Amino acid sequence: MEATREIYWNIGHGVVLPMYVLSLFAVGMLVWGFWKRLPLYNLGKPLDRFDRYDERVKRMVGEVLGQVKVSRVTEGGLFHSLFFWGFLTLFVGTIIIMFQADLFTPFLHVNLLSGEFYKAFSLVLDLGGSVALVMLGGLFVRRFIKKPEGLEIVQDDYIIHQLLFAILLTGFLIEGARMAVTELTQNPGLAIYSPVGYVAAHLFTSFDEPSIRTTHKVLWWLHFALVLGFFCAIPYSKLRHIVTTSLNAFFAPLEPKGSIGTINMEDESIEQFGAAKVTDLTWKDIFDADACTSCKRCQDRCPAYTTDKPLSPMKLIQQIGEVAQTEPGADLCTTVSQDVLWSCTTCRACQDICPANNEHVNKILEMRRNLTLMEGAFPGDEVRTAIANIEVNGNPFGLAFASRGEWAGNLPVTLMESGEEVDILYFVGCYASFDKRNREIAKSFVSICHAAGVKVGILGKEEKCCGEPARKLGNEYLYQMTAAENIELIKGHGVKKIVTTCPHCFNTLSRDYKDLGLEVPVEHYSTYLHGLLNKGALKLTPEPFVATYHDSCYVGRYMDIIDQPRSILKQAGGQIREMEKSGFDSFCCGAGGGRILAEEKLGTKISEKRVKMAQETGAPLLVSNCPFCLTMFEDGIKTGGAEGVIVVRDLAEIIAERIIIS
Repeated sequence: MEATREIYWNIGHGVVLPMYVLSLFAVGMLVWGFWKRLPLYNLGKPLDRFDRYDERVKRMVGEVLGQVKVSRVTEGGLFHSLFFWGFLTLFVGTIIIMFQADLFTPFLHVNLLSGEFYKAFSLVLDLGGSVALVMLGGLFVRRFIKKPEGLEIVQDDYIIHQLLFAILLTGFLIEGARMAVTELTQNPGLAIYSPVGYVAAHLFTSFDEPSIRTTHKVLWWLHFALVLGFFCAIPYSKLRHIVTTSLNAFFAPLEPKGSIGTINMEDESIEQFGAAKVTDLTWKDIFDADACTSCKRCQDRCPAYTTDKPLSPMKLIQQIGEVAQTEPGADLCTTVSQDVLWSCTTCRACQDICPANNEHVNKILEMRRNLTLMEGAFPGDEVRTAIANIEVNGNPFGLAFASRGEWAGNLPVTLMESGEEVDILYFVGCYASFDKRNREIAKSFVSICHAAGVKVGILGKEEKCCGEPARKLGNEYLYQMTAAENIELIKGHGVKKIVTTCPHCFNTLSRDYKDLGLEVPVEHYSTYLHGLLNKGALKLTPEPFVATYHDSCYVGRYMDIIDQPRSILKQAGGQIREMEKSGFDSFCCGAGGGRILAEEKLGTKISEKRVKMAQETGAPLLVSNCPFCLTMFEDGIKTGGAEGVIVVRDLAEIIAERIIIS
């Protein structure tokens, strides 16, 4: 017998017209549901996320079909991805059947669903459906039985799981009823290509044919009604993320990671800086709430949340959506709370892992701008003092301008004010300029460059704070003021290349300063030294040591610099023992977002938690390449009782000790 089957078996082609009418109605309900939500999104300010259209479409298709972000890291993500692919297989199969029945057969007189193709088609659909069913079961167990900590369960979750289970089960029962009459005994060779349907068919073997046909019709209409209900429910339930999360892959920013909108501080028409109300955010900020799947991945990775601080990135997104729907004119910062907003370290761990491409950090920064610029609020008096010191003295410590270059002493560095030609400008930063411990990193870097024949220049007393801590705390005015002065100096000295040892200076000068007119290439010293080693300008004597390496957020997640520092350590003789969280999944030291200037009064110390992760590797040495990280870890070692167990050193110190002087 030919390998094929009758489409609309036992139902008849008379069902086609009402089926299409009802389907169009369901799709209309879906479209209408989202159309009614447009005014909600339009509460936000305009934002162009339709530029570079081809790139956006390509990314959306890749992320949605590939499930790259969804399947990352967690078992729940893998379950969801497999469920998606299985369900998608069934959907595509349904479309093929529709085309065959209502286009190819009546108009082209061609039957694609026959022979070997039909066998493969039946097998693929059955396997896809079975995978979807099993993965849905896994997701059910994870959500409702295991109940991971922090995973919120609402009524929608129960309804959606039951609806999806019912759609899949009725689909297989319909197939089983049909096969019980048409294939089980008449064409068993074909039946084996529908393995799940073959099992389901045996459920009907004790029934006579009229009873099976009646049951088949009832199940067919029930299945069809469930599918229509599924489409109608999408915009009115958590199922809306099927559309919104997919669209968010299109709407996600194409700018460099961590980019912040630069305010025109000279625009006298601006009456509100930052976000005081939800209407001060963009439409995308409101849309993110609809795209959120409540998977809690952002929450699980948030260093503030996991050290018992009140910030949950997931709840922040949800709160913005709730305020937009219920009270758009409400004081957003009060609703979210200042403790939540000041707890963020801007590490971007939340955004990096979010499968919905939600943008948590910039929302927080906009609300911080309102607190700082409009209300004069700070996380504490110590921060107020540090900000005042930056404004008056150009550094958060309140130390004199003249002492900024004292660390250099008799080192082979050139002051840029001398007018001499240099290979690189070393933008030292506040900590390496003034902090006794971090001055050693600056000295090590200069000695490395000297050994490689690189002539280093510094601004000395002319240099000011890059402004990054102030900006991340919301003080855009002070940031732009210090940035403008630094940029004028750099341009005036004709600098051709800048290297920094501070990731925060690196990000600010290389990305943020571009908005203010600086076009000089900027490089972090970890990649700069890696380049010197690779081209043979710098040679090391490898001395064996065991260490664990900490990926600074502003080097790793922000700038994708993961492998180069590890390569340097290995060339220096290092054996690296990775921490539980490393690379793009690294855990913050707690200093970002201006938190380096603030006392950590809520929860437990983030630095202590990170030091404990380092201890668990058994390595006696923790290596960082950030002055903020080094400062936080030395504090975490002391307060966390790890003195004598582990020490922290900078990458530059390790390399400087192993230089071969030619």
